Amino acid sequence: MRILHTGDWHLGKTLEGRSRLREQEDFVDELVRLANEQQADAILMAGDVYDSVNPPASAEQLFYEAAARLTENGRPLVVIAGNHDQPERVASVTPLVNRQGITLVGMPTSEVVTIHTNRTGETAQIAALPYPSEARLNELLTTDGDENVLRQAYSRRVGMLMQRLAASFRPDTVNLAMSHIYVLGGVESDSERPIQVGGAYTVDPSALSTGAQYTALGHLHRAQAVKGEGVIRYSGSPLAYSFSEAGQSKSVTMVDLAPGAAANVEEVLLTSGRPLVRWKARGGLAEIYRWLDEGRDPQAFIDMEVWLDDAMSLKEIQQLRKSHDGIIHIRPVYPEMAAAGLLEQRSELPVHELFRKFYQRQTGGALPEDSLVQLFLELVDEDEPGVREEVEGQ
Repeated sequence: MRILHTGDWHLGKTLEGRSRLREQEDFVDELVRLANEQQADAILMAGDVYDSVNPPASAEQLFYEAAARLTENGRPLVVIAGNHDQPERVASVTPLVNRQGITLVGMPTSEVVTIHTNRTGETAQIAALPYPSEARLNELLTTDGDENVLRQAYSRRVGMLMQRLAASFRPDTVNLAMSHIYVLGGVESDSERPIQVGGAYTVDPSALSTGAQYTALGHLHRAQAVKGEGVIRYSGSPLAYSFSEAGQSKSVTMVDLAPGAAANVEEVLLTSGRPLVRWKARGGLAEIYRWLDEGRDPQAFIDMEVWLDDAMSLKEIQQLRKSHDGIIHIRPVYPEMAAAGLLEQRSELPVHELFRKFYQRQTGGALPEDSLVQLFLELVDEDEPGVREEVEGQ
């Protein structure tokens, strides 16, 4: 049996207001092509179908189209809800799709998922656990406010749920586990926003000691293996969703299995999606424009730091943005800021405070009138989308 493991599609997600829908459509095209070329017998989608509990209609339509195309030749597809998903929404179309070989698991359950493959005639048992928050488990794990106590209780509870599901494993079946959780030892990125990553809702790898031949995980956006019993792996997200993922290769995982045999794992790299890159131009705007003239990263989204002696005007910012449609952030770096180590601090300040500091620096310490600050904010709001984020670096 050949399994294609994917996850964290985050359909409907944007990047600072820029739509990623076309890239996600390209990914679906590539996924369908890979599933056919790689002769995948089944697809496991390990959660976070959508980026929010109330996704746009275009995101839902893309998911339904993807599900239909992936299963049109009788190939089973199993999908679990992630923390970004509304579990009832994900599972709501179950009556319409069950006969097409599509299994949608919204809430944690004690029922194992059973699938059959036409090509090999094999059966797989899947211990499928959607994102198991306390709310979705409908229970309070502990009344102790200590984070370590809660983490241990949560890990034990996840382990119990997985063991209960794995009780259906048989020697003559391919035995798989799948969940959307943060397993200790995994490396996260900024786009796994705030969902207890690295906090109390983490799981010890021992909780996944179910006897599964392969454990397919979702939640972390970097494709990676996790140390533990058997083969435990995150497929990662298909697109880079934050600049903390700049430079990462995106992929899906192909797994060859037979009853009682060790899993043979292959990472298949994806080509769809615009890359996310970071530019650090210590040579100032001249260096930026030289890179643009050279055609550097023509298809990328760009997070830019540019070393300057004088402040950029809004007109200069607009001109720079128009020179490349992928420029997301423009963060000027001034000599005194670099020397004082203020680069990290400035990103935490609201835009009006950043303007006040900028005005003080330019005027030798004078404070701007409130009316001037308000006028600046109005100008920013009236300008093109994204300018507010860019001037925050000033």
